Amino acid sequence: MLALALVPARRKKEDRESKRDACAVVQPERAQHRLLSERVTYGNPLDFPTLRHEPVNEQGVVLLFGMLAKHLGYVVESVQAGFPDCEAKRQIGPKRWQRVNIEFEFESRNFRDHGHPLTGCDVIVCWRHNWPDCPAHIEVLELSTHIKSLRGGTLG
Repeated sequence: MLALALVPARRKKEDRESKRDACAVVQPERAQHRLLSERVTYGNPLDFPTLRHEPVNEQGVVLLFGMLAKHLGYVVESVQAGFPDCEAKRQIGPKRWQRVNIEFEFESRNFRDHGHPLTGCDVIVCWRHNWPDCPAHIEVLELSTHIKSLRGGTLG
């Protein structure tokens, strides 16, 4: 019995070149590329242990705060979907803790834009503080400034 080997037919040179031209060539000097619809987008690389990119929404802020809470002197008691988002305690002195109500926002001015009441919240935890007229009685904790000192370090 004779065995035949299957060998792919040789393609013409112009066929191979046209296939190569059909591939997208990424130019390294291009600063931006087109957005692919229906795909997740990411923040800038963060260079931080266990979180690869900066938050791009409120959920990212919640996650990052959870990762940093101990380092920032907070203990989370509860998290909920309604206002305020979080009840936590923070250390105010040796062996002394106090309860605070926290609202998470990607940007601090979202607090105002979402129509939250000016009472019932002690701290806005955000990635970017961009609300210069924030009421003085509400503390703003901007995580992007705190993370700079922790990059490449450990949280202990």
